Amino acid sequence: MHPIWPLHTFKKMAILANDLPHNVRNDMDLIDELRAFVATAQTGSFTAAADHMGVSNRLTSKYVAALETRLGVRLLQRTTRRVGLTPAGADLLARAPTLLDELDELIGEVAEGSRGFTGMIRLSAPVTFGEIWVAPMLARFGAVHPGLAFDLRLTDRFIDLATDGIDLAFRIGRSDMQSLKQRKLGELRSLAVASPAYLAERGTPQTPADLVQHACILDTNRRNPRRWSFVQAGQSETIEVSGRYQVNSARAAAELAAAGHGVAYVPRLALTEALASGRLVPILSDCGGESGVLSAVWLEGRALPRKLRALIDFAQDDLRQADLL
Repeated sequence: MHPIWPLHTFKKMAILANDLPHNVRNDMDLIDELRAFVATAQTGSFTAAADHMGVSNRLTSKYVAALETRLGVRLLQRTTRRVGLTPAGADLLARAPTLLDELDELIGEVAEGSRGFTGMIRLSAPVTFGEIWVAPMLARFGAVHPGLAFDLRLTDRFIDLATDGIDLAFRIGRSDMQSLKQRKLGELRSLAVASPAYLAERGTPQTPADLVQHACILDTNRRNPRRWSFVQAGQSETIEVSGRYQVNSARAAAELAAAGHGVAYVPRLALTEALASGRLVPILSDCGGESGVLSAVWLEGRALPRKLRALIDFAQDDLRQADLL
């Protein structure tokens, strides 16, 4: 049984369907066909759209073809490598996602009113940050909302949310993509650390400039791995460092430092256990370290479902309680 739409949603559907035959306006298969079209247009592939929707490639193609027959116009240009939009398809894509999002939001609100949040949330996060905080946070959020399922993709590259079917991504650093909306959750601050054994042998740096004389472990996930910046007495100072070891993981850099191989400069979230156990100690404590903006991001033009708003609120509170910022 299909839910009853609120008046404003019905009006938007009516605008979309104005030029359709009467029997089409009453055919609710149109919703599935619109979903298939939007997923295919956004991913550029019937296969990727089918994976995102959880249906077969053949069914996705059938839905899109049926929609084109209904409208009497070609919406997609098919090639052997990629699917592109026709002008009519571009017009439809500009409006259909918002319509479908409002419908999903309505269905979700009605269902959640009686049984809580349901469905799948697909997320992306950087590897180290995802392992240390996102995965445990999701476990805590999932315990509160047992009707939800999660698909967490950990990668240190900025993936395309539309192509990969991601609902929400946690990102560190500013995103250059104009197609995203974001909410700042906080700032992840970096600390310079070393093991007690290393400092006993090589001495403790007293100023950022002293780091030039030390073995430094480079985290290649940083925008400029060899340039470490500090703030002291309101003045910023950037030091060019070097060392034998470079890795693309803050956690690995911290472990190399704990093993006595040099000084690491990594986000505080990767240091909690090592600092508590004394395997690492902070240095240059009177200098402020670099910080990276931590944001939750999602696609522009989409209504943010209540379950995602709830997850973002939960994540922000959880971060404060975990004292990782």
